[in-house]
Formats: sequence, C-alpha cells, structure tokens
Amino acid sequence: MPLDPEARALLDQMAAAGTPPITEQTPDEVRAGFNASAALTRRPEVPVPTEDVGIPTASGKVRARIYRPLAADPLPVIVYYHGGGWVVGSIETHDNLCQQLAVGVPALVVNVDYRLAPEHRFPASVDDAVDALGWVADHASSLGGDPARLAVAGDSAGGNLAAVVSLLARDAGGPPIAFQLLIYPATDATRSLPSHVENAEGYLLTADAMTWFLRLYLDPGADRAQPRVSPLFAPDLGGLPPALVITAEYDPLRDEGEAYAARLAEAGVDVTVSRYPGMIHGFVTFDAVLQAGRRAINEATDALAQALG
Repeated sequence: MPLDPEARALLDQMAAAGTPPITEQTPDEVRAGFNASAALTRRPEVPVPTEDVGIPTASGKVRARIYRPLAADPLPVIVYYHGGGWVVGSIETHDNLCQQLAVGVPALVVNVDYRLAPEHRFPASVDDAVDALGWVADHASSLGGDPARLAVAGDSAGGNLAAVVSLLARDAGGPPIAFQLLIYPATDATRSLPSHVENAEGYLLTADAMTWFLRLYLDPGADRAQPRVSPLFAPDLGGLPPALVITAEYDPLRDEGEAYAARLAEAGVDVTVSRYPGMIHGFVTFDAVLQAGRRAINEATDALAQALG
C-alpha cells in the first residue's frame, strides 16, 4: 500500500527540521537527535515504579532499569534491548516503551543499557546482552519475577541482540527463554535482501545510514555472516523460543526480519510475522503520532501476555 499518511507527515516534519544525514554527523550528534525522538513514544497514564541498577558483567557493570508493576508476584520477566544501530539509544530513549510493556502485560521489565559502538565495537553489546540475561535469570525471584516465564525483546539493533542471545542461550543450555519479541530486527549484516534496495532512501532509515552504523559497529574485515552478527545465517534455528516478528513495509530491514521468521518456521519454531503496511522503520517508538505504532505495541503486549501466562 502507499506510505501511511501519518508516516508521511512525520517524515515531512523531520525533513523540514533540516537535520543533516546521519552519515554527515558524529556519533554524539546522532545520539543527541535520537535522544530527542524519545518524546514520540507515549508514556502510560499511570507509570510503574522503576529502579536503576548496575548489572555485573565480565567487563564491569552495565546500567539497567527495572520496571515493577503493582501486581501480584511473581511476575513474568522481559529483558529488553533498545534499538539504535548499536551506536545510539539508551534506557532513557526506550523508557516509555518499556513502561508500556510493563503495564500492558503486566510484567517485570529489565531495560539494558549495553555498551555502544564505536567506543565499544562488536562483540561488546552481545557480551553485555548475554551477561545481563544471565543476571536477570539468576535474580528473577528476588526481584519479584518468575524465572520460568522469561522473555527477551528488542527493536532494530535490539531485536538483533534479542535474537542472538536466544541462539546463545539455546546453545549454552540456558537460561531458558519462553518467548522472543523481535521488532524490525537486524538479522543480516550482509544486507543482501531486496528491501535494502527497494527502501534505500526516503523512509527515515536509509541504506547509507545502515552502512554508517555497521562501519562503526564492526571491525574492518569482520565476518558479517557469523551468527552473532547475523542470526539469519545460524546453521540451525531449531529449539528456539516462540517468536513474534514485527516488520514495516517501507523499511530496509523488512526482508531480513521476515526471512528470519521464515527460517524459524521451517525449523519448527512457533512464530508469527506481522508486517505493518505503509509503515517505516522505528514506527513502534513513534506511537505518540502513529496509530500503527499503538496497534503494534498492543499486539506485542498481547503476545507476551499469552506466551508468559
């Protein structure tokens, strides 16, 4: 279908601001702009209490924010990895989204502030994501959560991390993950699928921007097809948690998200693919101005609630 009128209005507003392309900015400049976009995510009318903690990892402590709904313990647990191309984003940029997940499921949500590139290139974010998941699983009961009802979730680069930690947890024999929510996930750093050409320009995330993000995330000469970078190329996707994969029609990452879902299904994994017509990359976190973002968050919370009991 044509580009959604609300998405077109948002893109026109962003273009009128005259911000230079990502490729012409420094990482800190892009981070500042991304931080400002957090205002486009709705906040629940009654937010849940939060607590910021330091999660010990092999490289030091990683900050995380824990969201505790006022509901009977033990709650299901969701570990959330924010988007931002492994270069931008934080627990602040995705605070409102995690609030919505905590309220909507309801669940105890842990929003992880993993290390960013280029200061910390791959595999720093993956290592932090794995260590954070292990810590949450070990401490779920003391936090008021149920370790038997543990999900991972993320958008874009965070969707990549959620998919990767699911693979690594399966291969390591735990912690057991009951569900994975992958919102327009990056699964193929080789960028070999048609949507990278079809949606290369004009829809917020561009092909040039993906080049910029990956250049900062990966060392020169890195194997872009290794599964910890590109889970689409994992040789076996059997035994992975059930999944909801959300994609957007006008997104360079559309086809790789849907290809990953297809491979999950072929491997016998219970997976739902939900493409949002007329939508652009990032639409879920623009739900203050995009009705489709609200529908997607409702779909996600319903899927999580059903999967986590």
